[in-house]
Amino acid sequence: MNLLNPNRPTTSRAWPTKRASSHRYPILLFSLLFFSFFFVFSFYSLPLKSLISSKTLTSSLSPQCAPAHGGEKFLWYAPHSGFSNQLSEFKNALLMAAILNRTLVVPPILDHHAVALGSCPKFRVLGPNEIRISVWDHVVELIRSGRYVSMADIIDISSLVSSSLVRAVDFRVFASLWCNLNIDSTCVDELDPRSSSLDSLKQCGSFLSGPDGSVSKCLYAVNEDCRITVWTYQNGNEDGALDSFQPDEQLKRKKKISYVRRRQDVYKRLGPGSEADLATVLAFGSLFSGPYKGSESYIDIHESPRDQRIQNLIEKIEFLPFAPEIISAGKMYAHDNIQAPFLCAQLRLLDGQFKNHWKTTFLGLQQRIESLGQSPHPIHIFVMTDLPEANWTGSYLGNLAADSLRFKLFFLKESDQLVLQTAKRLVGANHGMRFRFHPKIRNGESQVTELCHPSRLPDVLLYVEETVCSCASLGFVGTTGSSIAESIELMRKFEIC
Repeated sequence: MNLLNPNRPTTSRAWPTKRASSHRYPILLFSLLFFSFFFVFSFYSLPLKSLISSKTLTSSLSPQCAPAHGGEKFLWYAPHSGFSNQLSEFKNALLMAAILNRTLVVPPILDHHAVALGSCPKFRVLGPNEIRISVWDHVVELIRSGRYVSMADIIDISSLVSSSLVRAVDFRVFASLWCNLNIDSTCVDELDPRSSSLDSLKQCGSFLSGPDGSVSKCLYAVNEDCRITVWTYQNGNEDGALDSFQPDEQLKRKKKISYVRRRQDVYKRLGPGSEADLATVLAFGSLFSGPYKGSESYIDIHESPRDQRIQNLIEKIEFLPFAPEIISAGKMYAHDNIQAPFLCAQLRLLDGQFKNHWKTTFLGLQQRIESLGQSPHPIHIFVMTDLPEANWTGSYLGNLAADSLRFKLFFLKESDQLVLQTAKRLVGANHGMRFRFHPKIRNGESQVTELCHPSRLPDVLLYVEETVCSCASLGFVGTTGSSIAESIELMRKFEIC
């Protein structure tokens, strides 16, 4: 039997009928046993990834590889890093899916820095295949451990979907469609690590991550990343032109790289008439982008005057609000707990580069407080920080807390009832599963809600804190360079409180 290809026809040559001599028989038997043992040992010693070829998985996924479900085409991508970066990527994903007329596979929120991209400016990043595999494996772990929370559970995209600006499907529903899994098994709490469902999910992820390349009319794996491509849309003669930012000669020599960054129109490269457009699933790697030295690191699409639908989407995704449950909780805390005009201070002191800039961070807060002048009543300050309260002593923050006559400090903790109740309400709302239900599910929403609750409450502290800060009528002091501070500034600009 051919273990690698069981459908391969066996040879027509018969075993010899002549009886072997008695003195050669033990040698022949020993040889057969030895080579059989060697073959089996070698076969099972191979990594799983090498045994699961794209052909094998294509065969098992054949019903989904053909355009199905009314010709629906999907786009999935690999988010990474912290929540703010994941939200930025999500906005880019909504934009790319709309331009390419594909249904976006909405990912979960990944653990903080569970997957890292690397540095685009230094041309040192995980390749698209690698980051897709890493993200898929982490998502499987989130499902297994009962910690899965969809980005659409936290971020409200209902208006985008209802206005038909975008189409969306939850990752769990997509996985159940594409990986031949019953949605019950992908949503069940605390899946056994040895579960066959988990194995199927990982194998399916190996295929959809594209390590063996694209599969005709089924999967197109986008392998252009920020080292060689800046995606544009409707920029005329710019398509194919060199980008203004290129690796310098010293970096090329040091890293022995030959990258050339070109600006490519995503619609021309991956849209109608392209090989990518024929595939039911289009798989991107990272979709993170940011300004750098007069260019964008990966996606440079900020307006679309010739496409009003995309222009409307660009304007709407500039700010995507939190789910109503989060907004309500933040407003409630500001009104019922602080009960007075207050200042918000977002102090990032422990993570990455910020641990080396305490003096600058505290100086900005001190200057803002002094600008408020003297008051007969204590100045109310809401503090959101990664520095535990036990470690405030000896810092400017500790001095503020000790001066109760002049200052009254407020802060939230994960264990606070407001935070826990908000998490429970989010779990009950189950916003992420309200888009594009699995066609086999009956009574849609009620059954999905019953099946897909996480076994652990999501951590919503950050989102509630940001909302409280957006309500600070005395102003906001954020940590320079923090993406969280940028998010709060955006919320304040759109006056959500």
